[in-house]
Amino acid sequence: MKNKRKTISAVVAMLLASAAASQADLLDVEKDTLKFGFIKLTDCAPIVIAKEKGYFDDEGLSVTVEAQGNWKELLNRVITGDLDGAHMLAGQPIGATVGFGTQADIMTAYSLDYNGNGITVSNDLWEKMKPNVPMEDGKPVHPITADSLKPIADEAVAANSKLKMGMVFPVSTHNYEIRYWLAAAGIKPGFYFDPDTGQVDVPGFLNGDVELSVTPPPQMPQTLEQGTIVGYCVGEPWNQQAVFKGIGVPVTTNYDIWKNNPEKVFGVSREWAEKHPKTWIAVTKALIRAGHWLDAAPENRVEAAKILSQPNYVGAPFEVISNSMTGTFEFEKGDKREMPDFNVFFRHNASYPYYSDCVWFLTQMIRWGQIPEQKPDSYFREMAEKIYRPDVYLEAVKELIDDGEFVEEDFAEAFAAYKSGGYKPATTDFIDGKSYDGTKPNEYIQSFEIGLK
Repeated sequence: MKNKRKTISAVVAMLLASAAASQADLLDVEKDTLKFGFIKLTDCAPIVIAKEKGYFDDEGLSVTVEAQGNWKELLNRVITGDLDGAHMLAGQPIGATVGFGTQADIMTAYSLDYNGNGITVSNDLWEKMKPNVPMEDGKPVHPITADSLKPIADEAVAANSKLKMGMVFPVSTHNYEIRYWLAAAGIKPGFYFDPDTGQVDVPGFLNGDVELSVTPPPQMPQTLEQGTIVGYCVGEPWNQQAVFKGIGVPVTTNYDIWKNNPEKVFGVSREWAEKHPKTWIAVTKALIRAGHWLDAAPENRVEAAKILSQPNYVGAPFEVISNSMTGTFEFEKGDKREMPDFNVFFRHNASYPYYSDCVWFLTQMIRWGQIPEQKPDSYFREMAEKIYRPDVYLEAVKELIDDGEFVEEDFAEAFAAYKSGGYKPATTDFIDGKSYDGTKPNEYIQSFEIGLK
């Protein structure tokens, strides 16, 4: 009996010692009770998974996550401190920092995902576009360019009845992607500024062939069904929802518009970051683990889709969410295609905050007049280094390696990116084949036929 007591005592002592050692490994965070915001989209997944899998808890953080009504409300609550951080459009920290719409210093150290968006048109508009789309074995050849839309848009302009389409926010990837897609086919999507007259247009309709308006993501299918718009660019699951409801047809994804483009980031205010530097690293650690888990195995995506389908998260049916989250994407009803990289959370160094990603958004803000004056190349680098914080990301990575969660080889691309200056190599992975080099932003801006220079 005494030996049994000694054995139990030894086990208890070992567990207590292990717990103490684990506690000692935790960062001495400045704030351990946090509230994060998100919009009901599948790319909020790293935040949700970090909570549901206990990764925030492992960092000594008690985290509440709350759905927000729209992107503006979400941003304002981060600025005022009602939220400690949030799932943000990749363009939001940039737009706020340059003062488009709202002036506030917002930063990011973590890219939530690559890709994940689509452009969907109404059934009626698709029937008009379809004769202009190349076919093979009875199915459309992808990627479908806006060349198939051009004669219809021209006809609408001639009839003084421009096509009305939706995107989710003026500085959203969706706005820039649908503009890019349209302009690549010679369709002017409208401008926010006219340098000849000095006129500013808040909706961004100036001199456009179509009218792009803002609609919150979950409302896109309903707005399309009502006929208020004839097409939209949005993240999942709201393209697949249109397919399931039989009200629209996705014609392209942003993977085809810009392969492996940054979509969302985790954003915090500069004030919050300066007050809570260790907390920021701890949060980033948890998010990195969540992104890695999401990409680690197909069954994890299925589990994630089930979690996201809960009403307190995305709240769409599991079947709709899993249609894109598990490596496929459905275009016309029954035309489901393999798209293993439609959603990427960790692979391809997706969570690393590249300066060149930030620069791309700045080039589009200038192209469409959200930044009304031209800027020297040095401006783009300065702004990128102000907003994107790869140093915080890598500090989180080093902590995770020290914790034994990863080995250095798992982040070979991240270390190489940081060492080489934080810019991706030049790429032509765009729907129009144009070359983008983040170190030469003005050269890139000058390459467009449609756009302010």
